[in-house]
Amino acid sequence: MSATTPSAARAASAAKPQHPEDGKPWWKFAHVWLVLAGPAVVVVAGLVTAYIAMSKPDPVIDPDYYRHGIEINQRMSESQKSLAPALTGRNHAATPAQDHPTDR
Repeated sequence: MSATTPSAARAASAAKPQHPEDGKPWWKFAHVWLVLAGPAVVVVAGLVTAYIAMSKPDPVIDPDYYRHGIEINQRMSESQKSLAPALTGRNHAATPAQDHPTDR
């Protein structure tokens, strides 16, 4: 007969894993990868965004953009006469013929 004390039996049972997964390393648990997947996806998306931003920079705005805009508006007002039929007929495709605007 072996003489084992209750405290020795408790110590022996505490040394053994109580659950089949207790002795596994942390990377063997699926829920760990589920938790780590979210931040990993965000980091990858950030790197892709940084690559796109650096490889295709925005064009520099012309420092004299205001003057160019005024010139465009002047050219548009000069050619307004040629656009007159298109502007008066615009948005009246579904309007009955008797309600069409007349510029005669």
